[in-house]
Amino acid sequence: MIRREFDAFLGAVGFFTRLPVPARIAATALPLHDAARYFPAVGLLVGGLGAAVCLLALNVWPQPVAVLLAMATTIYVTGAFHEDGLSDAADGLGGGWDKARILAIMKDSRVGSYGVVALWLALSAKFALLSGLDAALLPWALLAGHAVSRFAATVLLATMDYARDDDSSKSRPLAGRLSAGSLAVAALFAGLALLPLAPERALAGALLAGLATAWLAGKFRRWLGGYTGDCLGAVQQAAELAFYLGLLAQLPR
Repeated sequence: MIRREFDAFLGAVGFFTRLPVPARIAATALPLHDAARYFPAVGLLVGGLGAAVCLLALNVWPQPVAVLLAMATTIYVTGAFHEDGLSDAADGLGGGWDKARILAIMKDSRVGSYGVVALWLALSAKFALLSGLDAALLPWALLAGHAVSRFAATVLLATMDYARDDDSSKSRPLAGRLSAGSLAVAALFAGLALLPLAPERALAGALLAGLATAWLAGKFRRWLGGYTGDCLGAVQQAAELAFYLGLLAQLPR
């Protein structure tokens, strides 16, 4: 049982990052559906690496430089997997007029104007928001932001159907709906990431991340009748930004 769960976690690491995993895991897609419940745990790993780089950089450079290096680390570790999804989803929803056209645009490897603008806005907003946080809060924000945003994407896996009918998508092995138990496991890892934060900040961040997720899920349900891998990437990026926005909000006292 423990070995199976650990293999599922390694499957998630191998699927969602560029980090090396044992050959027996990399050679098969079998555990990918089970691995989805460890998506927020992968967020803890990715966010933790970004936080470590940030902490080291803060000892040498100003906070904006540390933020930039942390962002570069997380993008490198994931291979810009989720940023690519955001770009493709923006192009599809921006340029398509029906489900077939939207899915075709998302599958096109070329990046359109909607995708470029979405990427620029997302990266610029992330840099601005993280640079505006208190330096002592920054590492914990990275840790929580990456975990909570990946839980947001996991919610789509548990509540929506896969939108593509073909088997060509890399996300096809994740297409079955997650069980309530798997979603609870994912929620546990996201919740652990929130513990170091002040309750009011954690609540504000989680609330805005939830609103961003619900908004995008509504669009995907309306136009596609479900989600694709690109939709998951878009939700992760949007929820991460919304979470940082909540952390930075000046809450009334």
